[in-house]
Amino acid sequence: MPARRRVDPADLRSALLVVVPWLRGETDEAPPRAVLASAVRLSARTLEQIAPGSSVEVRVPPFVAVQCIEGPRHTRGTPPNIVETDPRTWLELVVGLRSVEDDDTRRAVTASGTRASEIAHWLPLLRM
Repeated sequence: MPARRRVDPADLRSALLVVVPWLRGETDEAPPRAVLASAVRLSARTLEQIAPGSSVEVRVPPFVAVQCIEGPRHTRGTPPNIVETDPRTWLELVVGLRSVEDDDTRRAVTASGTRASEIAHWLPLLRM
């Protein structure tokens, strides 16, 4: 499989700027699906770049799943370390509007495996 093109930080910032008003509750209208998908994918792929590895799989259905964080490589079946959440919660984590340690976040994020909690070290990606 060919390597993915590196995410340009300016592209990530631009994609997040469009969704931040919705994340902050300044508007009730969710961004268009394509805009939301772009912000989720760019942010997850940025995490994949800055925390390379294959020990934790981050899933944000229906848009993306990436493997990150150095450690034992997963190759078949269900990964032993998974973090999964919805697009809004993911983006709130990415921009610093939520913390992985918050009780509300723990209810919105499914984390399994001994290494899943390491994702907290890498978030937020870009405070806004």
